[in-house]
Amino acid sequence: MNLYMISLGCAKNQVDSEMILGLLKKKMNIVENIEDADLIVVNTCAFIEPARKEAIDTILNVSEYKKKDAKIVVCGCLAQRYKDEIQKLLPEVDRFISIDEYSNIGVILNDVINSNFKNNDTISPLNRVFTTPSYMTYVKISEGCLNRCAFCAIPLIRGNLCSRYIEDIVEEVKLHINNGVYEINLISQDTTKYGYDIYRELKIVDLLKEIVKLDGDFKVRLLYLYPDIVTDELINFIKDNDKIMPYFDIPIQHTEDLILDKMKRRGNREYLLNLFNKIKTLIPNAIIRTTLIVGFPYEEEKDINSMIEFMKDVKFDRLGAFTFSLEEGTKAVEYPNIISEKEKQDRYEKIMDVQRKISLAKNKELIGKVLDDVFIIGYDEESFLYVARSYAYAPDEIDGCIFVAAKNELSLGQRIKIKVLDCDEYTLTGEEYVFE
Repeated sequence: MNLYMISLGCAKNQVDSEMILGLLKKKMNIVENIEDADLIVVNTCAFIEPARKEAIDTILNVSEYKKKDAKIVVCGCLAQRYKDEIQKLLPEVDRFISIDEYSNIGVILNDVINSNFKNNDTISPLNRVFTTPSYMTYVKISEGCLNRCAFCAIPLIRGNLCSRYIEDIVEEVKLHINNGVYEINLISQDTTKYGYDIYRELKIVDLLKEIVKLDGDFKVRLLYLYPDIVTDELINFIKDNDKIMPYFDIPIQHTEDLILDKMKRRGNREYLLNLFNKIKTLIPNAIIRTTLIVGFPYEEEKDINSMIEFMKDVKFDRLGAFTFSLEEGTKAVEYPNIISEKEKQDRYEKIMDVQRKISLAKNKELIGKVLDDVFIIGYDEESFLYVARSYAYAPDEIDGCIFVAAKNELSLGQRIKIKVLDCDEYTLTGEEYVFE
């Protein structure tokens, strides 16, 4: 029996997909052509409206290309949040599997495909079919979230914080290191809150202490840090441990006190400024990435202008923005939503235009410098240049990349030094640096 899988959404969803593949590979062949599949699994995202549209469009597209007797199963956030509503709207789907059914997914699929499949096992982080390159992987350390931000539907979909035990995570990381993985990306909805549900205290530093004890050639990156619990202990631990990449992904969502309060975000403008100044003072080579939402209820043009001044003060290395999307079930439904989509888009363009200038200026400062520990992630056939990343670039294709010229053939995952020769807003161009 042949299996074809599509995974949409974030890296956390990708880990779920890899675990599902790990469960199913025992009895199924994983194929690359949808027309060869007997079972098609679509793992969906439903965080915001564009993600829901992508999920539904993908399901409809899949139904057109599948062979006659193939079964379609939809899992993930769309199935979790809208299972009752969409079963009648999408009769093409043979079964919707919500996230809270994952522990029983083998048994459920037995019924769907009506064969001698008979897989009663459960999904496990230690049994995955990796869809990431061999040199990097994601490790999901917790599920769900204790925060209740007014704009966010994640707790409605994924529930409250549910952390894995330290020893279980360390066992998984050790397995990856033994398999030659260099870049370990720790992910969750709120990585800084890790462990609070099971240990009743913040445990991210304790987890890192155990991980850095492991032997091997590897680095750890933390993704998704909530700003008000990026503690001095965490900052100093990153500063003092070279196995932890000095990369701070801290989505702040806004900079203005009134909007932060309406968003139900902890902290304020002054706190955020002090936090970023502290990080840059203690770790001069730190990369700081953030996310902003524009067009949130109560936001005015003066707030955008003040946000721009904040951006110019901090000079984020990486910054992404979204226009506000109203999500049913969230606190923001109760707010006056009177900002037009055009105005939201105008504010978004204004913010991103400022960030492009900041990014270009920061990249220009790197021209002529030699960067250590750059690793090859691909080859661009059009430019005849290798594509690379360093600790300064997360693997989610948001941060940009480095283009590298080399005299000799390089291999995927190979680590080199490069000299930066040119740049644009989001990419660097350089050549392999060989010390004579």
